[in-house]
Amino acid sequence: MSNPFTRHPEALGESFGQHFMHAMSYSMRLFGAAGAAFVHALLPFLFEKTASNTIKAMYGEMTSRGATAPIEPSKAMQSAE
Repeated sequence: MSNPFTRHPEALGESFGQHFMHAMSYSMRLFGAAGAAFVHALLPFLFEKTASNTIKAMYGEMTSRGATAPIEPSKAMQSAE
């Protein structure tokens, strides 16, 4: 029986600690992007591209380290519906 705390990190070639740090860094960046999007909703002239640029950069990092497979555009649209 595999350990649920290490199964996913090991699949990525990481220790639990390494995976924890990556996940926490993503969490903090998403929190910042959410804050920027919130301010942008109120003041549209601020943070015009901050949230989208953050998410695009994070997606590039995740796919380059094997954390996720690229999503085909048609499948992404289906899951959003």
